[in-house]
Amino acid sequence: MHIPDGYLSPSTCAAMYVASAPWWWTALRRTRRKLLGRGLPQLALFAAFSFVIMMFNLPLPGGTTGHAVGMGIAAIVLGPWASLLAISFALTIQALFFGDGGITTLGANCFNMAIAGSFAAWGIYRLLSHGAAPESRRRVVAAALAGYCAINFSALLAAIEFGIQPMLFHDASGAPLYAPYPLRIALPAMMLGHLTIAGFAEAAMCAGLFSYLRRNEPALLNLPSLPAAVAQRAASGLWATLAVALLLTPLGILAGGAAWGEWAAKDFSSVAARAQIAAVSGAVQPPAAAPAGLARLATLWTAPMPNYAPHLAIKSAAFGYLLSAMFGVGLILSGIWITQRLWLLASQRRVE
Repeated sequence: MHIPDGYLSPSTCAAMYVASAPWWWTALRRTRRKLLGRGLPQLALFAAFSFVIMMFNLPLPGGTTGHAVGMGIAAIVLGPWASLLAISFALTIQALFFGDGGITTLGANCFNMAIAGSFAAWGIYRLLSHGAAPESRRRVVAAALAGYCAINFSALLAAIEFGIQPMLFHDASGAPLYAPYPLRIALPAMMLGHLTIAGFAEAAMCAGLFSYLRRNEPALLNLPSLPAAVAQRAASGLWATLAVALLLTPLGILAGGAAWGEWAAKDFSSVAARAQIAAVSGAVQPPAAAPAGLARLATLWTAPMPNYAPHLAIKSAAFGYLLSAMFGVGLILSGIWITQRLWLLASQRRVE
């Protein structure tokens, strides 16, 4: 679901940045107190958790892979505006340092997962849990459905963005310039895996974390609060959960195959890769070579650690993946802290 550079036209990328910008700006204004106060560790925690959970690739039907995102539980706990910022921050780190998603397509990826996903999850949870008692099972079901629907809505938006490219952007002969497959192929190819595997993974994770928080730190869910000592232990438990997930990230490389629509430009010239692309695209062969626009934009940015593989003398792929996860989490936590300090300085200067 991370759209790489080259799969969307420059005009589509620009439109998605323009569409995302007001949401980012409004989110910064609405979460100003959270950024400046005690809510910042929560935002940092869920940004890091989203980053880590997206590294757990799941095998999907046809040999592709997918992953949960974490926007469901983030939106329920933080609210949609802070969740929007947390997921956007994680996606930005992924694109800049690991090449997971493109630089030109970052606006689209943030709109799909951080913005639309967060608001879909928040709205569905609020609608389905309205009037339910704090201990009601309906709240857990609402959290599960919020996560499931949110990730599938994000996948649907990505599929539409992929699928309209051949119709809108092609050369004189009709050959696509960017994403090669039309809507009739992109929609089922993207949605099958998310409606089945990835959607249920997001639902289970959202429901599980919701149940944990309801038992141990209900104040985060706007439910009746616990004594301060118990709440403090629960908060520590969340960070411990993040640490365990971080240590388990090497499991994310066990699922073979690429996510649909995230093929490298060179894959279009590989016999084996072409066969795999066709197998997960309704048996329709991809273009003989990478579309011209895709090939041009794909080289626009080279991430320092592409595919979460640090350029070090590390023979173990699993250990390299773990190091990338640790580095990414460190970047997120330090980056959010720096953002807070800059915001504080700017606020002080306005007061002066």
